[in-house]
Amino acid sequence: MVTKQDSGRATISEIAREAGVSVPTVSKVLNGHAHVAAATRARVEEIIAKRDYARRPAKRSKKAGLVDLVFPGMGSEWACEIIEGVERVAQEAGYGTVVSSLALDGSRIRPWLANLAERKSDGVLLAVFGLDSKQIQRIKSLGIPVILIDPVGQPGPDLMTVGAANWDGAFSATEYLLKLGHSRIGMIGGREDLQCSGAREDGYVAALRRSGVEVDRSLMVPGDFSTESGARGTEALLSLDDRPTAIFTGNDAQALGAYRAARAAGLRIPEDLSIIGFDDIPAAEWIEPGLTTIRQPVVQMAETAMRALLRHLEGDEELPQRIELGTELVVRGSTGEPQA
Repeated sequence: MVTKQDSGRATISEIAREAGVSVPTVSKVLNGHAHVAAATRARVEEIIAKRDYARRPAKRSKKAGLVDLVFPGMGSEWACEIIEGVERVAQEAGYGTVVSSLALDGSRIRPWLANLAERKSDGVLLAVFGLDSKQIQRIKSLGIPVILIDPVGQPGPDLMTVGAANWDGAFSATEYLLKLGHSRIGMIGGREDLQCSGAREDGYVAALRRSGVEVDRSLMVPGDFSTESGARGTEALLSLDDRPTAIFTGNDAQALGAYRAARAAGLRIPEDLSIIGFDDIPAAEWIEPGLTTIRQPVVQMAETAMRALLRHLEGDEELPQRIELGTELVVRGSTGEPQA
């Protein structure tokens, strides 16, 4: 059996461990920083050579002072919060932000890549987006680092991603409804191509099972994160002979649709039906009754991604593989104990 040690391929962490130094020290040696003791540098360089560590290509000198932020669409409050977080950190560091919207079918990706090469952007942040491996490699061949924010699909192991703890948030939402006394809890799912959708469904199922509540698949209906799918999903759940007393929606937009469908059916919220969302968009607070939801740290996700990119551009750090930020249950008036 060939091990990583035998094959000569090593990670920066393994080199640091073998040299008896920190990962940042190895990173400084790899990036040619002067502030490393000669003996330490020699020891690290010896191990790098012995382990045949593949150094990343030298970064381009900063030419444009620009970072690209790319969305599949920018018509949501979520996108506005991402832009706010990225631009706040970028401006403090003296970087400009180029915001682009690319069609989900990929029809505009080729001209965008050509424009990116011409513009010589210093980094790319892809928000809720999925590029294939060839497109990612095309960006990397330009010497441009890539970070994915709340990515679509399963990113490769060499790509950094920043997201929220979707599983934990869904678990907390479902557990809260269970503690209120609900056992018939419906769920309206999200887009199948998004990682967060599967994680939220898994968290919902895990909370039911941990509480000893049987998972009833008839209570789980598909959605696409739109208000319309929230209304349709709620209508489907309310048509069941044994309808749910509470519904967990994949996001707040679907929760707004659930409100509409519940009221059209003559139901009171939360007396007849409790509703809980995910995201904590501004509308969640002013709708009547206020929406109980899971607050997702969207601005913080964007700031974290931008700060990681800046540290990388400055040569201080390799990009980590994944950063996951915590969520928070926000209780408002849309949830209550089930009526007898």
